[in-house]
Amino acid sequence: MQTQDLRSEPVSPAALRLPHLEAGWQRQGKLWSTLKELCALLRIPVTSTMTDDDLLFQHVQFKTGQRIHTIGQPFDTLYIVHSGFLKTVLIDEYGNEQVLSFPMKGDLFGVDGIHTRRYPSEAVALSNCDLVLLPFKKFVALGRSYLELEHAMYSVMSRELVREQAMVSMLGALSAEARVARFLVSLSERFADMGYSSKLFNLRMTRHEIGSYLGLTLETVSRTLSAFNEIGLITVDQRSIGICDVEALRTLRRLPPSTTRNRQAAGRKARQLPQPLVDAAPAAPGDPATWDQLMSA
Repeated sequence: MQTQDLRSEPVSPAALRLPHLEAGWQRQGKLWSTLKELCALLRIPVTSTMTDDDLLFQHVQFKTGQRIHTIGQPFDTLYIVHSGFLKTVLIDEYGNEQVLSFPMKGDLFGVDGIHTRRYPSEAVALSNCDLVLLPFKKFVALGRSYLELEHAMYSVMSRELVREQAMVSMLGALSAEARVARFLVSLSERFADMGYSSKLFNLRMTRHEIGSYLGLTLETVSRTLSAFNEIGLITVDQRSIGICDVEALRTLRRLPPSTTRNRQAAGRKARQLPQPLVDAAPAAPGDPATWDQLMSA
């Protein structure tokens, strides 16, 4: 296909044959991205042939809870997250959800529809989202015109596959506590990649959705987060998570027994007491007197 075909005037959502997007269409925020901007979003190296500012990619905004695509819907588009958070899920015949991934800024999703030409999963916005549309026909044409871009896009797809394989390996090898710990480390690293704080962030997904993703119950996720908070690995304030010891989370295998955790928590509280209160106890015979004791003598 000639490059001229790719420089056509921007098309409407209807022309893209994406009627499911009409509900999410809002004339807000960014509406188009250049090829260079798209490469930067996907963390793809930009070459001299990939700086064509006339080649545009359309944005669509979705509100929290809206579906981007549904199971069984004909496949025709890949999606790149420009901002916001989503989940992709499988739904069984009884309506139960199995969370597959949590796409966020710079992630590509919809790839699973290439094989059968239908989406086998459903994508749902967990927050207000801004997505870049990459119609599959346009992607194929781009690969013919920009060979290095095609290779880079395959690298992006492979990156997503490696992430999924790492998750499968984790589910089969790690304890429940270690799964939650690795999940928090992964989120921390992904926020850092996006230029946000890796130490303090909000969970856009619920405890139930985290449990579905990790193969755990809601109760196990909640109990584990509380235990991490008790021993000082993280701080928890509803959906706000503060990472206090990322290396300990990264190497954690199992939580210590509850009695040990209680002792650790008590010791930490004692260390946090104001110094005059700690020194108020009478000194043992032969011990040096404290400054407060000397002053009150």
